[in-house]
Amino acid sequence: MTTRTSTPPAAAGGPVPASAWGSARLLAGTTQGRVDLTRHRAVHGMPRLPDAAGLARMLGAVHLLGRGGAGFPVATKLRGMRTGARAHVLVNGSEGEPASRKDRALLSLAPHLVLDGALAIARALETEQVTVVVADPAAYDSLAVSLRERPDARSVRLVPHDQGFVAGEVRSVVRALSGGPAVPPGRRTLPTEHGIDGRPTFASNAETFAQIALVLTLGVEEYAAVGTPEEPGTTLLTLLGDVPRAGVVEVPTGLPLAALVGAGHGEAAPVLVGGYHGTWVAGPGDLTVSRPALRQAGVPLNAGVLARLPQGTCALGEVATVAAWLASESSGQCGPCYFGLPSVADALVQLAAGRLTTEEVRRRAGLLPGRGACAHPDGAAAFVASALPVLEAEIAVHRAHGHCGRPLLGALPTTDPTPRRAA
Repeated sequence: MTTRTSTPPAAAGGPVPASAWGSARLLAGTTQGRVDLTRHRAVHGMPRLPDAAGLARMLGAVHLLGRGGAGFPVATKLRGMRTGARAHVLVNGSEGEPASRKDRALLSLAPHLVLDGALAIARALETEQVTVVVADPAAYDSLAVSLRERPDARSVRLVPHDQGFVAGEVRSVVRALSGGPAVPPGRRTLPTEHGIDGRPTFASNAETFAQIALVLTLGVEEYAAVGTPEEPGTTLLTLLGDVPRAGVVEVPTGLPLAALVGAGHGEAAPVLVGGYHGTWVAGPGDLTVSRPALRQAGVPLNAGVLARLPQGTCALGEVATVAAWLASESSGQCGPCYFGLPSVADALVQLAAGRLTTEEVRRRAGLLPGRGACAHPDGAAAFVASALPVLEAEIAVHRAHGHCGRPLLGALPTTDPTPRRAA
């Protein structure tokens, strides 16, 4: 298996390591850094530009799923859009979770692949309204240069957006772009029905648009030549913690999770699948990296973050630190966020000090799902509740001694090392 390594333009926080396991597709041509338009066309060629029905058929044939948190079928989303000049296309490059780096690496290294996908969707919807929002400075600068390089992108609007984790949720972004606050408007509001300025909006994250471009350049048969039948192609992941190779990786779907996070050593080291709205498992077991397979196993991939805690860190402290960060990122507009998340975070601190029971933490976390204005309380509850059985042995040590004797290494980041450009 070959590995190709690339790094995006240097930023104050340092480059994001990016590599492809096997043949690169999304990262093709990036071994020397950012791919300009001339190099992009030499590597990928010109994409096909079908109408909306034809594009939906192609995306449906490869079972393309969104690469953000929901993993929604892209063809279904496209079929639900109204065509015409009022339609809008939104590339959400906010990526507000500190553990996730894949979209900013993609936007920094292969911006034209993302733009190809966005412009193809816009053409299929018969609109010129395309907006790209991004927080990372290197990604923003890469996109700004890219827009100047291509005459077909003169109508694309590039907007800096760095207002926090929940503010980066797509409906929060839509609301901010429409002149409102960057908070979710409610679970029932779908951008395809009521998006930017009330217009129907096809919105997804950066990798989804890049995948659309690959379908259009490779064609259905070649795109589906790698990966699993249920989810063909490759996907981008962010690996961190005690893993063989940390950073952003492009892998074919269906790869064993153990190949990415390690098969284990001595005692089990907890593995987080799906990031800070994700699920903890005791080890990789026989799990494979495919959204349908992981969803069936009850551990959705979400935005593609995989983390393995080092044995030398206080695992319960790591979970408590992230829970406190999740509470601080609340938009504060509903009870489960305003009251519930701080209560759960405090319960974890008390649990680590041996002053509270696991059952009480589980009870508090169980009050959150399904009651918030967005999915933030649900995701935070899943993160905490799934950690409790996985950390049962460590929790017992904390209960007996008030600590586990290990330092808190901060393996799970709660601050972004890359300075952001102000909105």
